[in-house]
Amino acid sequence: MKYTTIFYLTAAILLAKGNPAHSQKGIPPKDVVKINTTTTYAQHVDFTPDLVKNLKVPAGWEVSIAASGLGKPRMLFFGKPGELYVTRRDAGDILLLTDKNGDHKYDEVKTAVTDFKGVHGITIKEGWLYGCNNNEVRRYKLKPDGSADSDAREILINDLPSGGQHSNRTIDFGADGLLYITVGSVCNDCVGDKETATILTADPKTWKRAIYASGLRNTIGFDWHPQTGELWGVDNGSDFKGDTWPPEELNRLVKNTDYGFPFAYGKREVDKTREDPVGTTKEDIAKASEPSVMEFPAHSAPIDFKFFGAGTPFSGDALVCWHGSWNATNVVGYKVERIAFKNGQPSGSQDFLSGFLINNNKERFGRPSGLAIANDGIVYISDDANGIIYCVKPTSKK
Repeated sequence: MKYTTIFYLTAAILLAKGNPAHSQKGIPPKDVVKINTTTTYAQHVDFTPDLVKNLKVPAGWEVSIAASGLGKPRMLFFGKPGELYVTRRDAGDILLLTDKNGDHKYDEVKTAVTDFKGVHGITIKEGWLYGCNNNEVRRYKLKPDGSADSDAREILINDLPSGGQHSNRTIDFGADGLLYITVGSVCNDCVGDKETATILTADPKTWKRAIYASGLRNTIGFDWHPQTGELWGVDNGSDFKGDTWPPEELNRLVKNTDYGFPFAYGKREVDKTREDPVGTTKEDIAKASEPSVMEFPAHSAPIDFKFFGAGTPFSGDALVCWHGSWNATNVVGYKVERIAFKNGQPSGSQDFLSGFLINNNKERFGRPSGLAIANDGIVYISDDANGIIYCVKPTSKK
């Protein structure tokens, strides 16, 4: 299903009519910019077990169903051995899945946390389960059976800036003890609150926040490289600018660094549809920004991003879930990709779990969302379109 729209962006149009995709806080662009964008939807297909045969994994790996019928599972996090926590943004809860016999299939599903509207990000530290939604970060004391004690709930932060278009927060603790929180831009490519389009840190001693990195449109997935300790993440580029631009970005996330959004993308490429901000130019902002390290096809929509740990088959490499496009002529994404790292730097990529697109890419039976990589290298991947969690594991130690 396709819809095509042509935008002609001029100073007169932008000032007279406004444009929901642009924030006019400076001087509009002088030149006419033509944007031809197509909205294409790969039609949803309900999951049936026979569809698994369409999935492709690397040689020496196999894919199976670890759990099904979960609604719209998003982020994943391991608990004690055999336990996997799953956030469900739409249901407003966190599930606890238990594999009782170690066969990589979850035998029991129960609700660990209820009444947490829009919960998305999740992590665990020192016996506490942490979750976050658009505005809040909470924690729950974990009971011996893995359930969360609702009577021991603490609201740690309740004033994160509204995410608007990008409300899916993710969280995790760094080696420095700080809690890292992603905050997407409030709309497609506007300048918002100073804490939007950032990664924040919060000090658990006081829960005071600081901006770690800025100019990041929507970096949902992030993780630390197991050998170098450096922080990396994959950023979502903006929509309505054509099929091929701007790219999705892999960034090395450095403290006190700006990555250019909404005036620049990729390797300091200026967004010519944008106005010049007051007192400076798009070009000057682009020159001062940190360039991306690696780029991927526009509109692929990265969600989660995780590194393989030490001693695993792909140690030091990363996986990214491409949720899949809607704003491109030819659909892209709908897969999990492995980004190879060499000496701490990305060196290439290849598909890790693909095949969700069928019938000449007109239909899809899955949208990868969340990742959890075990210490032995076994990977769990959530699909929030059909309520599945897939297990991808090596068929041999080699």
